[in-house]
Amino acid sequence: MRTLRYAGLAALVLTASSCQFFKSKDRAVVQQGYRGTAMEINYVNRDVQVAMADLQKQMPAILPAAPEGGPAPAWQNVQVLGDVSVNEFNRTMIAMATWVAGGAGNCGYCHNLANFAADTYPDGEAIYTKAVARRMIEMTRNINANWGDHVANTGVTCYTCHMGKPLPNGLWFYTDENQVLRHYLDNVAGRVVSHTVGPTDANRSSVKQTEWIWATMINMSQGLGVNCTFCHNSRQFASWEQSPPQRVTAYAGLQMIRQLNTEYLAPLASVYHPSRLGPMGDAPKAQCSTCHNGVYKPLYGFPMARHYPALWGGKTDWDTPLGPKFTTPVAAMPDSASTSGSGMPQQ
Repeated sequence: MRTLRYAGLAALVLTASSCQFFKSKDRAVVQQGYRGTAMEINYVNRDVQVAMADLQKQMPAILPAAPEGGPAPAWQNVQVLGDVSVNEFNRTMIAMATWVAGGAGNCGYCHNLANFAADTYPDGEAIYTKAVARRMIEMTRNINANWGDHVANTGVTCYTCHMGKPLPNGLWFYTDENQVLRHYLDNVAGRVVSHTVGPTDANRSSVKQTEWIWATMINMSQGLGVNCTFCHNSRQFASWEQSPPQRVTAYAGLQMIRQLNTEYLAPLASVYHPSRLGPMGDAPKAQCSTCHNGVYKPLYGFPMARHYPALWGGKTDWDTPLGPKFTTPVAAMPDSASTSGSGMPQQ
């Protein structure tokens, strides 16, 4: 089993002004803002070490790298991974069975074992897990290739969310038009800033909308296992200029998960078996906790993706320093001094 690399919580030491790091045998404090602003992160070293050790025991071993092979054979009905060698293809399939289906030999979770190329079982029933898996591979490649602003050079694999289970944690379905989790799908207004007691023509925000935003922030905080000052400066929560760098990363994450839910997950409602759909007939969708599972970095930052090139989506520069695209998120959102807000859209 590989040692978890890049997982030390010293990564929490930020570049924000007056950042200081205090450490004792059992307790560490990262102060990421000026004293008196409550901008500090506390953790217990022994608890973190135990959690990381438990995770390491659960993680499947990295399969040996596939040897260089010749061109892929004339695959039958391979619609997504036809651009990798036969050796890397087989290696990825074995890994995916472990990541999602619970064991490397459980190929029948997505395949007709009598005819691996078929999209139906012998009785003619469609293999919906195979169709979903194809789309999930495309989604994973999209994340690794195009969302470095959020996943950086760590990347993701199927295991990041599934962790050996068919269904990841944190999946959600529609309940009603005022559902807080819709901020992860189609409610793009992620902030309410008001400077007057009552609404105005320029700012129609309400107390209820403020409650929705607050609930969304609490949901994100719980999903990552962090407090508010992980992304915000407590002296002025609305100010981007005074916020830690993680706020930019989180903003990119919100944009990413909305794209994933809108373009990849929600459209699968017509593919899933009815037993996998929600009460209103919608497909399962993701939120922050689906990948993070209560940890500030999924799998404590273990870079599993770089070991599986079939999931790269064209990315190869895993060690190249990344600069966030959203160097000034204010350009894409209302100015921190302005009034803005939006309610939950009706279905």
